[in-house]
Amino acid sequence: MYQVTIVSSKDELGDAFFVRRKVFVEEQGIPLSLELDEYDETASHFVVYKKNTPIGAGRIREINKGIGKVERVCILPDYRGLHLGKLIMKALEAHGSKQGFKKIVLNAQAQILPFYESIGYRVTSPEFMDADIPHRAMEKKLG
Repeated sequence: MYQVTIVSSKDELGDAFFVRRKVFVEEQGIPLSLELDEYDETASHFVVYKKNTPIGAGRIREINKGIGKVERVCILPDYRGLHLGKLIMKALEAHGSKQGFKKIVLNAQAQILPFYESIGYRVTSPEFMDADIPHRAMEKKLG
């Protein structure tokens, strides 16, 4: 019923951006100029689909040798609570493992910390503000 796809076309990338705009720009009020950034060109993007409808997104990129960074993970409001966050994180982590990453890092919105902790991430920083939203750095070793 739900499928996670690694982006391989401009249409799929557009689907990822559609979900990110809905969640981060429209719902959370993050300026589009901050939401879309220079890393979009080099990151590996993923989209969660229900049939052919994009309902979730996320990306991963290498930041140092053996270290990947997960960013922009989001699920449309109507589909939250269905474990789709775990589904996309599994795909992102599997991709990271294939790329040889030994560790994944991310900056989690403070309200989402319990989700990331439930899938094995640990907090590695004090709280900081990013786009006027409290965040904490987290990490997880792979393998």
